[in-house]
Amino acid sequence: MKNSKLSVLVIAIFLLAGFNANAQDAKTILKKMDDVMYSAKDMSGTTKIILTDKSGKQTTREADIIQKGTDKRIFRFTAPSSQAGIAVLSLPNDVMYLYMPAFGKERRISSSVKSQNFAGTDFSYDDMESKPNSEKYTPKLIKTEATAYVLELTPKSKKSSYSKVVMKVHKTHYYPMSAEFYDKGNKKVKEGTSVYKKVGKYWNAEEMTMTDLKKKHTTKMIMSNVKYDQNISDDEFTVRKLKQ
Repeated sequence: MKNSKLSVLVIAIFLLAGFNANAQDAKTILKKMDDVMYSAKDMSGTTKIILTDKSGKQTTREADIIQKGTDKRIFRFTAPSSQAGIAVLSLPNDVMYLYMPAFGKERRISSSVKSQNFAGTDFSYDDMESKPNSEKYTPKLIKTEATAYVLELTPKSKKSSYSKVVMKVHKTHYYPMSAEFYDKGNKKVKEGTSVYKKVGKYWNAEEMTMTDLKKKHTTKMIMSNVKYDQNISDDEFTVRKLKQ
């Protein structure tokens, strides 16, 4: 009996050790991914946005984006004229603002509405937020493939509309390759893919695609004119600048 109890204890210790190692590996992978995504001091670029509905009809928009560090970003539409000036500002401590030129006034985006889609795209305000994934999610390594680590990410915030995100991370370069988003009923509702290309010493998300599986609607963002480490001022990330 004593030997039996000892065997159970040894097995439990090994299982627990394996679990802790797995959890640590997942955190390390996610942290390395964040380091790749936010490695530059700052970044600016232009984005072509292609919206495709379920019938295949496409509409095109353009936008400018500037980012600094891990927690400051402005995304502003520049074309067509009906969308020009619509912008979202992401700041530290989960602060986000939306500016609509038609109203001439900014609006603070509450946590309860961050699951809503931004300006008719398939990216939610939560997706647009400038915040490291390691701060937003608790990761678990669920499998290792030939070219990717597969992580299951559980939102730390109970206000998130996702129950989990299953993400593939490149094994060598640690950039995100794809993601599957699940709602509170554990149903897959969105799929996203990314194509990364090296610009100088940084990996840049050259293309990002998000598909709403229920609406059968897709948004593709294609980045160009990307510039890094320009010493962009903090003054660019203010409500006053958002309204200009």
